[in-house]
Amino acid sequence: MMHFDLIVIGMGLSGLMAAKTAVDVGKKVLIIGKGMGTLVMLSHTIDLLGTLPLTARVKEVLPQWIDDHPEHPYAKAGFERIDDALSSFNAFFQPPYSFQARDEKNSLVPTGAGTLRPTYLLPSTMMKGVAIQGKKTLIVGFDGFKDFYAQRVADSLKCRAVTLSLPDRVQGEVTATALARSMEQAPFREAVAAEIKNHLKDENLAGFPAVLGLNDPVGARKDLEKKTGISVFEIPVLPPSIPGLRVFNRFKARLLQKSATFLLGHSVSKIILRGKRCEALEVFRSPITDSYSADRYLLATGRFVGGGLQADREQITEPLFGIPVAQPAGRRDWFQKAFFSDQGHPVHRSGILVDSSFRPVDVQGNPLFENVWVAGTILAHHHCIEEKSREGIEISTGYAAAICALNR
Repeated sequence: MMHFDLIVIGMGLSGLMAAKTAVDVGKKVLIIGKGMGTLVMLSHTIDLLGTLPLTARVKEVLPQWIDDHPEHPYAKAGFERIDDALSSFNAFFQPPYSFQARDEKNSLVPTGAGTLRPTYLLPSTMMKGVAIQGKKTLIVGFDGFKDFYAQRVADSLKCRAVTLSLPDRVQGEVTATALARSMEQAPFREAVAAEIKNHLKDENLAGFPAVLGLNDPVGARKDLEKKTGISVFEIPVLPPSIPGLRVFNRFKARLLQKSATFLLGHSVSKIILRGKRCEALEVFRSPITDSYSADRYLLATGRFVGGGLQADREQITEPLFGIPVAQPAGRRDWFQKAFFSDQGHPVHRSGILVDSSFRPVDVQGNPLFENVWVAGTILAHHHCIEEKSREGIEISTGYAAAICALNR
């Protein structure tokens, strides 16, 4: 049986941050996940708290917001650790592909639906799309790419659109991943740039779906700018998220460099407990079952989409450790009467209760385990979609929970 200092269960952003935090101080880490969490589904930018006024410097007003929401995961982490976690994340993404906040405030960025949404940290390939209203912009789509309708985006943003024909050498279904790979090829960019130049009128800015390559999107953007003579930026599109894949790939490469062990594509099949301690876990990899042990375990399996929480007709449960889930008293109380209620649906605030060290607790606040910690959106008392705080919660609690675990 292989033994580790820390086993992280879950390969989303919170799990990756926890693993990074541990390997940065020389710990032996195993990270297990059946997938990449919501990184490849939803993550394009880093939302910290999108409900704050656009005029507010986020880090100046966040401490008071935390004081006003004492049960929120941000309150468990505390402002100082949130700030440290964001710094740790940013240090992982050095220029040219870095994450930036404009004037330390939330920024409105265009989406593939043609709307504008607030977010805090943007990848450098999206920065030129901030505050595009009123600018002479061309929205660029691709024939056969069904996840981005350039004309609809342009109509909403009151600018022009063009849908480009793809070169004959592009074969098969036109997906975000296929386009990202094509964008890394100079001849493809040459053909795209030539078509754009033929369609330009008085535009000096072009918005592309976020598919400017997996490995060097900044290089692809600069090459397109050089060939077209105008500025280029990316617009988030439907899943799979190419920006999310870039984040995952960066984490995976750096963690492997620091000797972390990955079990991607596998899920934990059994937890072995002795009293209040987790002794080991089992991973079924057909046709065998492997066992792994650690001094510490960190649960970061996400919510319903990632399988961290499961719901039947009666209740919501946590399937691995059997940790009690804070939830409404009955299924009838899961949802508001109005689907688009301003108050949000109570079911979305369900999750695991933790103490100030991110150890899971019962409803009386008593720790359930001696060597288990919990991080990410599986935590209770937040509504990350409505708050636009999902990545912020994942980064800050993954970091903070790992710090707490390693200090014991």
